[in-house]
Amino acid sequence: MSGPEYLIDGRDGRIGEVMGREGGYVQLRPLGGGREWDCPPEALTPVPPGDVLRARVRELNQRWRLR
Repeated sequence: MSGPEYLIDGRDGRIGEVMGREGGYVQLRPLGGGREWDCPPEALTPVPPGDVLRARVRELNQRWRLR
């Protein structure tokens, strides 16, 4: 069993977790959760594992500061 798949939306640089594929688009969700968005497959690029970790830490730090 493999873990979640993460990709970069090349249109704006956001990293998202792949939630599914619908109507020719890939559905992504922000790392910290939130509203999904659709991205055309040709705009997606792989995310190096270190970038996923950095994005998760950044999101957790932001969430902690807002408390």
